[in-house]
Amino acid sequence: MLSNLSEKLNKTFARLRGRGRVTEADMDAALREVRLALLEADVNFKIVKDFVARVREKALGVDVLESLSPDQQVVAIVHDELTELLGGSAQRINYSSQGPTVIMLAGLQGTGKTTTCAKLAAWLKRSGKKPLLVATDIYRPGAIKQLQTVGAQVGVPVFEMGTNPPPQIARAGLKYAGEHAHDVVIIDTAGRLHVDEAMMQEARDVQDAVNPHEVLLALDAMTGQDAVNAASAFNETVRLSGVVLTKLDGDARGGAILSVRAVTGVPVKFVGVGEKLDALEEFHPDRMAGRILGMGDVLTLIEKAEQNFDAKQAVAMEEKMMQGNFDLDDFLGQMQEVKKMGSLESILGMIPGANKLMQGGAMPSVDEKQMARVEAIIRSMTPKERRDPDIINGSRKRRIAGGSGTSTQEVNRLLGQFRDMKKMMRQMSAMASGKMPGGKTKMPRGFNPMSMMK
Repeated sequence: MLSNLSEKLNKTFARLRGRGRVTEADMDAALREVRLALLEADVNFKIVKDFVARVREKALGVDVLESLSPDQQVVAIVHDELTELLGGSAQRINYSSQGPTVIMLAGLQGTGKTTTCAKLAAWLKRSGKKPLLVATDIYRPGAIKQLQTVGAQVGVPVFEMGTNPPPQIARAGLKYAGEHAHDVVIIDTAGRLHVDEAMMQEARDVQDAVNPHEVLLALDAMTGQDAVNAASAFNETVRLSGVVLTKLDGDARGGAILSVRAVTGVPVKFVGVGEKLDALEEFHPDRMAGRILGMGDVLTLIEKAEQNFDAKQAVAMEEKMMQGNFDLDDFLGQMQEVKKMGSLESILGMIPGANKLMQGGAMPSVDEKQMARVEAIIRSMTPKERRDPDIINGSRKRRIAGGSGTSTQEVNRLLGQFRDMKKMMRQMSAMASGKMPGGKTKMPRGFNPMSMMK
């Protein structure tokens, strides 16, 4: 997500850190790099010009140039300006105080609008709501069937009336929701390959029929300025209340997310960060600014962990690990839980400083394929072997390697790492209880727990 922009900005600020004092010439050179990085990310030219001018005005203040850490001051200024450019503060869904909340989703074909409807429904379910999906795209072949399929996958019913007029379907869907205690109605409207009057007129008709509390536009982040132009056209016609940027995980540039609010005045409310139906995040401008500048996003990481990890199971697993009863079945289960949170690269991107360490070579880059190979090795073991890896001899290793499509060296490496991890856990447990091996009741002088990680 915005990896190229993040890398270029961090390199620029790293050059500032290499100077004891920062002159006006240094600042101009750095801001020139910032401007180029933003333009390469496909950010609107006028927005870039205004953004750099505001940063320069604040960064050339006497307090910044004469401070002991001018690079940190500049990064703080850029963070604040990025946050403001992205919308300032998170914009929530406007829920209705009476009757179902109606959310209308619009967008061009190919933006992932129908899938986004299901992602939003899943997000609402996790928030304690009871959503209903309404199919009003009567033109695209398979659109209704697609909505029913993704709706079933997230456990949300779909209301449809075949090829009846979309405004009529929307009104009937709203009535059905009221009769069946659904508190949110999500209307999937028809799209086109490009903006045209027929699509806009139908969107207006649906809007007039149900008077939605939210009109969200699904935009493909990979289309850059074209997405911003589409947002402007829709906003002139249907009075948008928010934007959902899709496919942000596949876009290295991401200029649309930095341009859409400034150009249209419409806030980004959600971002799609993966293909899975749970890969939708509420948009927080300050957190996104932190990610772009390599500061991480701990709050989102905590929220993801709370969504995907059961607190009781986590406590039970911690006890098993500290008691040394942690086996390969448990390890595989933990891998599955982590995978629910998204790719390892995206998770590490939320940890402050992790991107900088990986870019600088101080921390190895994430290899998702290696994680899949580890999983294949464990799944090729028998239940008894997973519970007691010590019984795995040479012939068993050859069988496991053949079953997982790996080598015996890789099997040996995994078993060795697992043994080291269990040993480390026992030592940590001993430290926590105040009893070190050999009868000692405190840590020896000079003891470094990080040495066990090497």
